[in-house]
Order: sequence, then C-alpha cells, then structure tokens
Amino acid sequence: MDHDHMHGMGGMAAPPTSMNGTGMMHRHKMMMHMTFFWGTSAEVLFSGWPGTSTKMYAVSLVFVFVLSFLVEWLSGSRLIREGTSNVAAGVIQTLMHAIRVGLSYMVMLAVMSFNTGVFLAAIAGHTLGFLFFGSRVFKKKTGAPSYQNTSDLPPMSC
Repeated sequence: MDHDHMHGMGGMAAPPTSMNGTGMMHRHKMMMHMTFFWGTSAEVLFSGWPGTSTKMYAVSLVFVFVLSFLVEWLSGSRLIREGTSNVAAGVIQTLMHAIRVGLSYMVMLAVMSFNTGVFLAAIAGHTLGFLFFGSRVFKKKTGAPSYQNTSDLPPMSC
C-alpha cells in the first residue's frame, strides 16, 4: 500500500477544501478541543451550530438539557397499558428503546464537543429528569413491591 500521499502530514488527512467565487481553493481549519473549555464558540451536534452567537449557544444548551431530560422520561415512563397484546407491547417497547438510545447518543455527541456549558446542561437534564421520573420523590404509592419494574424499558447500561 502506497502512503506517499500522506508524507509530511503525520498520517493525518488534509483539511477540507472549498472553492470560492474566483475558482481559488481555500483550506478550512477545523479545531476540535480535546479538553474541556469554557466559551460560547463551540460546535454542538451540527457543523457551524450554534456559531458565535451567544443566543444560539443558549439555545444549544437548552436543546441538550431537553434531550437528556427526555432520556430520563423515557427511562421511567409507563406508556404501555395493561391488557395490550404482547406483539403490540413489544413493538412499542422496541420503538421507545430506539428513541431513547438515539437521544442518548445525541447527548453523548453533544458532550463530546468538550464544552463545559454543554456538559453541565446534559448533567442538569439527566439529574432533573431522574428526580421527576426515576426517583421516589414524585412516585405514587401503589402497594406493589419495590423490586417490581416501574417502567416499560429496562435500565440503561453501557
């Protein structure tokens, strides 16, 4: 295998290029943080989002908070009614699991921006979501044994 095309680049691929209106090529320098940092200029989930606007950064923090809150809601919810057929219940359970996993991966990818504000928003969303939907604080007393499953989905595991 010929690796001459990577000579002098330390094994790294060349940064992306684009054409401007004059037909000239411009290289885009992309910087990815590998340690946590404070600041409003971060890319969260999508290229160029939230940009440099402080308002859009706040929107991205709210978005990450809501995503992590929804993960906890799905983890503690009982959406399948008693008497539902096993096939219908299994399909609903599978869809709920797929949505929960997808949202969890989106939160994980957002946290991988290494922005401290995004990290704290994700933790806050998971914390508040667990308080409302996973802890005993807002649970109704049902008389069911405490070991009995109180949600439609099994616990998340890594």
